[in-house]
Amino acid sequence: MARRNARRKPMAEINVVPYIDVTLVLLIIFMITAPLIQSGVDVDLPQADSQQVDQENAPSPIIITVDKTGQYFIDLGNGSDEEPVSANEVLLLTAAVRKNKPKTQVYIRGDKEVAYGKVVTVMAALKNAGVPNVGLMTENFAQ
Repeated sequence: MARRNARRKPMAEINVVPYIDVTLVLLIIFMITAPLIQSGVDVDLPQADSQQVDQENAPSPIIITVDKTGQYFIDLGNGSDEEPVSANEVLLLTAAVRKNKPKTQVYIRGDKEVAYGKVVTVMAALKNAGVPNVGLMTENFAQ
């Protein structure tokens, strides 16, 4: 008789089974529809190898700038990139610096108004000249 009069304690557990079922259904729906949502423009991109840039114990980098008119400027680490140089001079100066300091990184800083082909031409020429890694410089995106 004592059992009958005892009060029941409220259950403090949440039944998660319905939430798991809903989550599974949503996961299946997203897995099926995600490939269908992809859209974009078909573009033939140039092929290039890329690797992560390693900055540890490296000498000051070579920075090749392409302005909006398509002229080339080169900074060999001493801040002197005021006069335009030809594409041949870029390759010769870069090869000379990398001959003395083979771990020197090469970066290209292209103006956003410059033709894409100008930057790719410099990258390809540097690759052919024996520069294994060419980096592209960008500005930070401020939100």
